[in-house]
Amino acid sequence: MTELHIGMVGYGEVGKVFTAGLLPQVAHVSAWDLSFELPERQAGERVHAARAGIQACLSLQALCQQTDLLISAVTASNTLAVAQAAAEHIRPGTIFLDLNSASPGTKQQAAELIEAAGAHYVEAGVMTSVPPYGIRVPMLLGGARAEALAQTLCGLGMNARAVSTDIGVASAIKMCRSVMIKGLEALVIESYTTARHYGVEKHMLPTLAETFPSIDWEKQGAYFFSRVAQHGKRRAEEMREAANTVREAGFEPWMASAIAEKHDWVAQQSRDGVFDDLPSGATWQDYADCLLSKSQL
Repeated sequence: MTELHIGMVGYGEVGKVFTAGLLPQVAHVSAWDLSFELPERQAGERVHAARAGIQACLSLQALCQQTDLLISAVTASNTLAVAQAAAEHIRPGTIFLDLNSASPGTKQQAAELIEAAGAHYVEAGVMTSVPPYGIRVPMLLGGARAEALAQTLCGLGMNARAVSTDIGVASAIKMCRSVMIKGLEALVIESYTTARHYGVEKHMLPTLAETFPSIDWEKQGAYFFSRVAQHGKRRAEEMREAANTVREAGFEPWMASAIAEKHDWVAQQSRDGVFDDLPSGATWQDYADCLLSKSQL
């Protein structure tokens, strides 16, 4: 166990996974989340943190005052806002690790704020879904302190690798990948649901298997539907940052923008209760039938 004091900004799915995984490795883990201040959620979230052995701070300022390594794990749209708020309270010399899925330009703006406060900004590109891997999720780091931090994190059981001393490289890798992965999710949902409407899925899917035989298209389809139904809002925010990444490169992000809209639409169906009656382990056909019952595509 090291004497490192870790603070987590954001106590959602990723924040909970990381704090639980890091707690046995370090001297102290604390967290702050906006939900800690919301009357309808604060009791449940603070109880969860206490039972997990995580100190729930009452403010971001309090979190910053006791942290050597501050990790930001919030939604993509809040990336810059968290950096702005943290810069007001962060102690000089603190490492600020930004896990959020944001464009290179957004990460560069965040870095300027943190560095101006005398702390050290390191960006991270988290390269796949966190829950199956926990703190072992593959992560690319960028920034002047990236190499040193990668060694520290690997010593804590994480899977981090420095790719550049420049801010923006790790996030560019992540965002370009997201266009492909989230785009494939959106394409599968639209293609499969349309095929289901016309009753041609048993003819269409074998042609995919013939072209890409290494993929189990039935199983992959169910996984894509379930992940977007559960996390579509967060994925849509990430894709808007991916669109910003394309735009920053000088191109019009037609595909990335459309992918964001598709994820957002599926997320809205989920919030409207369209998938509420589906059992655990539902097939892609189950999800598609729920969408078709709304007569929307």
